[in-house]
Amino acid sequence: MKKIILVTGGAGFIGSAVVRHLINDTTHTVINLDKLTYAGNLESLQCIDSDNRYHFEQVDICDGESVRTVLEQYQPDIIMHLAAESHVDRSIDGPGEFIQTNVVGTYTLLEQARAYWNDLTNNKRESFRFHHISTDEVYGDLPHPDEMEPGTELPLFTETTPYAPSSPYSASKASSDQLVRAWLRTYKLPALVTNCSNNYGPYHFPEKLIPLVILNALAGKPLPVYGKGNQIRDWLYVEDHARALVLVALEGKIGETYNIGGHNEKQNLEVVQTICSILDEVKPKESLYAEQITYVQDRPGHDMRYAIDASKIERELGWSPQETFESGIRKTIEWYLNNESWWQAVLDGSYQGERLGAGS
Repeated sequence: MKKIILVTGGAGFIGSAVVRHLINDTTHTVINLDKLTYAGNLESLQCIDSDNRYHFEQVDICDGESVRTVLEQYQPDIIMHLAAESHVDRSIDGPGEFIQTNVVGTYTLLEQARAYWNDLTNNKRESFRFHHISTDEVYGDLPHPDEMEPGTELPLFTETTPYAPSSPYSASKASSDQLVRAWLRTYKLPALVTNCSNNYGPYHFPEKLIPLVILNALAGKPLPVYGKGNQIRDWLYVEDHARALVLVALEGKIGETYNIGGHNEKQNLEVVQTICSILDEVKPKESLYAEQITYVQDRPGHDMRYAIDASKIERELGWSPQETFESGIRKTIEWYLNNESWWQAVLDGSYQGERLGAGS
């Protein structure tokens, strides 16, 4: 059946991928509710913004009255909640905004969703879903291979891994996750939660590692690597994540949590070196791009390793990533090479690639 799906944060990096997937690959109607902060970019949705199944509302999730108006106007069947402040470095410099958006905003959205859901008629009430999208960073970090005996099996994050957030960002997301679970248990709001690994791909705001390295490399600037660069992340191509999120929203079991990962554990330095090697091939210059790598002071409280066990969503819903890191990073680099107007407009705006989160 065709659904009406409200996506909060639909102009952000992951949210816009979800909106594009819903409009391009399904028959559902989409309402994009976004405040349009520094990282929200409607240019990321230009390819679908004329579709009559797509609607945009500029609303802050902390504004309960405006959220209520949107819910009453569009009568969504599903809420996919992606709106969040999401950059660890920014949370170190200014944690208050993360508490406001991720905690207070999620609380406000939950209360408006609960009131809306309670007023629905039986059939629509029974099919309603609230899907909360979160991060693997709520689990803290895992043992690094350098800390373990050779041959020891490395642990992974599962859906039952205890929460141990390390940064203001991950603490705010952990808080929002627990609010959703409390509204599920106390008020019976039909909710689901997903926790994902590091995303990358087209339309990524260039404060994050991969787009920052690509654009700095092209500009001849230093490629900053925190500490030794041995921090490990599990990389997930954003379009694979978007498919997984829509699948969970439509077919996931109420009350369940699903971890979504890319099966691509890479050290940060390896990621940077891979980008340099591909750029040497597709956009060569007189010197090697790797000569621009610069080691800088590490982030305070930097988690050393994240890694997702995504077997549950694969087993129960049949999802698996289509992109390897090698295919996905090449697609990502090619996208940035072919879409200078998008990222140049971003760099001409509120962010010019400066270091964030260095700590005092």
